Amino acid sequence: MIDARKAGAETLLFRVLSHEQCGELYKATLQCLEQVGVQVPHAEAKQLLLEAGAEVDGDIVWIPRGLVKDALAVAPASFEIWSRDQQWAMPVAMDKINFGPGLTNTYFHDPHSGERRRTRRGDPAMTARVCDALEQIDYVIGLGLIDDVPSDLAPVYEFAELIANTNKPILAWGYGIDNLELIDRMAAAVVGGLEPLRERPIYGVFATYQSPLVNTEEDLAKLLWAAERNMPFIYMGGPIVGLTSPMTGAGALVLALAVALSGVVVTQLKQPGAPIAVGGLSAPADLRTSRMAYGAPETSLYGAAFADLCRYLELPFMGTAGASESKLLDSQAAIESTVQLVFSALSGTPLVHDLGFLDCAELGSLALLVMTDEIIAMIRRIMRGVRVNAEAIMLDLIQQVGPGGHFMAEASSAKRCRRGIWVPGLMDRDHHAIWEQKGGKSMEERVVQRLRQILETHQPQPLSPIARQQIASILAEITAQ
Repeated sequence: MIDARKAGAETLLFRVLSHEQCGELYKATLQCLEQVGVQVPHAEAKQLLLEAGAEVDGDIVWIPRGLVKDALAVAPASFEIWSRDQQWAMPVAMDKINFGPGLTNTYFHDPHSGERRRTRRGDPAMTARVCDALEQIDYVIGLGLIDDVPSDLAPVYEFAELIANTNKPILAWGYGIDNLELIDRMAAAVVGGLEPLRERPIYGVFATYQSPLVNTEEDLAKLLWAAERNMPFIYMGGPIVGLTSPMTGAGALVLALAVALSGVVVTQLKQPGAPIAVGGLSAPADLRTSRMAYGAPETSLYGAAFADLCRYLELPFMGTAGASESKLLDSQAAIESTVQLVFSALSGTPLVHDLGFLDCAELGSLALLVMTDEIIAMIRRIMRGVRVNAEAIMLDLIQQVGPGGHFMAEASSAKRCRRGIWVPGLMDRDHHAIWEQKGGKSMEERVVQRLRQILETHQPQPLSPIARQQIASILAEITAQ
């Protein structure tokens, strides 16, 4: 369902699930938590749940519905992650849509040589610079898993490169608490201490749950670490539909929501009001290969449905878009990315991640990131909808111009043309002869040209010398270990 008549706002609304359907899925989720339970292999998390009234047997915990409802009552419906200079904030709330890349691709599409190679140091820095330059990208993740550093420290090296090359908010991740402690020290060095960092956090912590119904010990530890410090936490996961969930979308949604809500309960037991968003990527298996199909239409459909559930529960949501199964920047990449981005925007997803993913989340592509920036610009214009009021109808101007006249020379037309009519940055609208004079470039060629221009010319706001020195000291400290 699409509704363009939302009172008092210029936005379109799209819903996969009705209010009643959300209620049915939530009811089934509560029943699943009570009767099936979830894995909670973390001592403190289990103790918190046990003391609150849950039933515990080994690592399996059965969570009564009252605990879930109590947690949802105190979990915030919105929170903010700040820019590096702490001058502006990215709101994380339903219908406040923010776009960013993904993380941990094994391979990286080299923007200079064009080769598909292992991700290495310098790639997160390039990603951050490109994101910093692209107007439609709201937050930054590293896109690839650095291969040429000690593997257990890759998230720390990644964060150091990201924070030095963008002023935009960052989503960080780590293998364990030791990684997060180092990342937190770097962020505190940038903003001048832990107190300003806690007041205006410049990064959120990203972690994943597993399907079916599994919280890992490491991710619960990170969840508790973030809750204790009141740092924004994003708990993302979901099944491969047909492999780690039933073949139905409804079954996949219940499984994903159950484990996500178990994380919300633990968070709120640790620190009532701690900021948390839940994410859901329920992608089907391609039955010919058993490989998850990022680009499948069901991935977009189930993501939008999960957004409906989170709106129903008044929880912020993270979704997935801007990704493709294609191995290079081509028509398939454009088609799959566009469908996903449209669904994410129309469903009001607060955090949309995985922009720049190719080859089923194995290949990070800065070129695809540039292309999706253009797609998002188009979508954001559509999302503004059509304003209908006396000022917009402009009947007085219609009367003034009259039958057979024209409007182009009117001052009111010039005033509104930029906002009213979207102008592309990369897509071509020239006459054929002018297109030829400009080199006759394809869209893919123009994307690569724009990417190289950013890498050659864009200079992000630099860190202070003190912050650079402190971050360098932290990296030297871990390198020496």
